[in-house]
Amino acid sequence: MTNVVVIGSQWGDEGKGKIVDWLSERADVIVRFQGGHNAGHTLVVDGVSYKLALLPSGLVRGKLSVIGNGVVVDPHHFVAEVEKLRAQGIAVTPDVLRIAENAPLILSLHRDLDALREDAASNSGTKIGTTRRGIGPAYEDKVGRRAIRVIDLSEPETLPAKIDRLLTHHNALRRGMGLSEISFNALHEELTSVAEHILPYMDQVWRLLDEQRKAGARILFEGAQGALLDNDHGTYPFVTSSNTVAGQAAAGSGLGPTSLGYVLGITKAYTTRVGEGPFPCELHDEIGKHLSTVGREVGVNTGRPRRCGWFDAVLVRQTVKTSGITGIALTKLDVLDGLDELKICVGYRLDGKEIDYLPSSQAAQARVEPIYITLEGWKESTVGARKWADLPAQAIKYVRQVEELIGAPVAMLSTSPEREDTILVTDPFEG
Repeated sequence: MTNVVVIGSQWGDEGKGKIVDWLSERADVIVRFQGGHNAGHTLVVDGVSYKLALLPSGLVRGKLSVIGNGVVVDPHHFVAEVEKLRAQGIAVTPDVLRIAENAPLILSLHRDLDALREDAASNSGTKIGTTRRGIGPAYEDKVGRRAIRVIDLSEPETLPAKIDRLLTHHNALRRGMGLSEISFNALHEELTSVAEHILPYMDQVWRLLDEQRKAGARILFEGAQGALLDNDHGTYPFVTSSNTVAGQAAAGSGLGPTSLGYVLGITKAYTTRVGEGPFPCELHDEIGKHLSTVGREVGVNTGRPRRCGWFDAVLVRQTVKTSGITGIALTKLDVLDGLDELKICVGYRLDGKEIDYLPSSQAAQARVEPIYITLEGWKESTVGARKWADLPAQAIKYVRQVEELIGAPVAMLSTSPEREDTILVTDPFEG
């Protein structure tokens, strides 16, 4: 028995929600370890859809769910999401949900700054494509040692000094942008008004997880976004503001790296991306439209359309290495049904030279050209397949080719949004 880290192996939107839900039923504890409410999961349970952005997926299953210190928490969004789940009949109490006392808070001033920067970048043609939800500015304040954290809400006597420190920084920025300053009273009210709603969930998460580990609990670490949006290892600067690779599960939860076991990389059978940035295999033709339409490629929380393209084995192979992926869960194979032929990117051509990696240079990333191999497609439907024998021969060949090219085996194969439509090769909890 082992603990499992689930990450997206591409740019996110790989279908982690279903896989995490499937694994949650087998887990005892589910942990979110990075990001904020800028990425979402859609869970479909007994025909009911649950859209989660901040809360761990395990709540839908009544499992102990933890928001780790690596997550930035918008307290007002937290309250709203809790109420939304309760309205759908899900019990959300401190018995099943805990938040790390040292998790930083996202405040309205962070959202304002995020939107202002994105607007300015749009006007200058340098837009990153953020969700405008304050994630980046909140992480900046964390690194700048001026963040207000969950535990600060429990110490009203020290809160004023921390508000002053934060406003010294943000009001200087606002003055430079020609904006009105934020008053102490307004920020103080924003924080104190939500304190009673979030403090009951506060805990020493590092201690809780250590106790659970020692008791033999199965712990599932749930990542947001995808590894190619990692602040260090992604397509910088078109990345998110946190580390999204598997190693962050340890730092973002307080449980040491020796407690991380199986790393499952959720991998879409083609490639999508939301927002700006390089995308070597992007398609602007009828195939691209097919992938977008059949795959229903629209962001869960943002509503933004996803850019679509062929499967890029170069990128996933790189993620296998940077996250130490043990095996992958291949999703949305059914979207490829009916295509005459399929292509897989096996390398890039950069300035006339063939390379087998994505360069770190932003300029080079924009210049690389994909090198494809072509495989025969299949006409039969793969929707709902639950064993290998249900798959067309060419679909199996496609899967085997993906395994060979990325250097990792397929542990699970998802053939529809329904959780039961899954072919299990290896149970990640059993290693």
